Amino acid sequence: RSRGNLLLVLGFAMVGGGVKHGVQKFDRVQAGRNSILLVLAVLALLIPSLWSHSIGPDTSPKVEALSMGVALVMILLYGLGLLDAARADTSPLTHNLPKHEQAGWSKTTATGVLVLATAGIVWLSEVLVGVIEPVVASLGVSEFFLGVILVPLIGNVAEHLVAVKVATQNHMDLSVEIAIASSLQIALFVAPVLVFVSLLMGHPLHLDFNMFELLALIVGVL
Repeated sequence: RSRGNLLLVLGFAMVGGGVKHGVQKFDRVQAGRNSILLVLAVLALLIPSLWSHSIGPDTSPKVEALSMGVALVMILLYGLGLLDAARADTSPLTHNLPKHEQAGWSKTTATGVLVLATAGIVWLSEVLVGVIEPVVASLGVSEFFLGVILVPLIGNVAEHLVAVKVATQNHMDLSVEIAIASSLQIALFVAPVLVFVSLLMGHPLHLDFNMFELLALIVGVL
């Protein structure tokens, strides 16, 4: 999902906004902050991916401890990044939205719709995950392709459309923020949290990615 947001979604947003408005600008300070966090995320993922096999087998307590330690550091980095962005108060999410706010739903109505939409997305995600195995069996599509390409695109299509839409409305700051912040959320928060959740469920998940995945992520970040 991180690669999709960084390359596909952001690319579509820049093309769409550029075709309609020509030259567009975004906040270089905020983009630089997010870029640094992305580089730190890649470096953090490299540590267990490169050294886990030299420590011991996947079931080794040392390997699990390494993944949990790195996951904890990544969550801390994500929290510090949010704190820094809030203190700087330069995020397009706090500037562009109030600036272009229009009359519409009340806060109560908007909150209710957001809750219902979130519940609907959770249910649809469960349905999507439940039909993956039959699709793999009937079409012969690899689980890697489904996990890296199909599921991220379908599961986040609304977010992708919003990023492209605001870019065509000449709000490139917000579009860049949506695409990159979403990638950061997955890389520095969701993935590390899954390490601890999987451990509680009795199915330990290690931050051990193959070189193809890491190279694709590194190129996307660069």
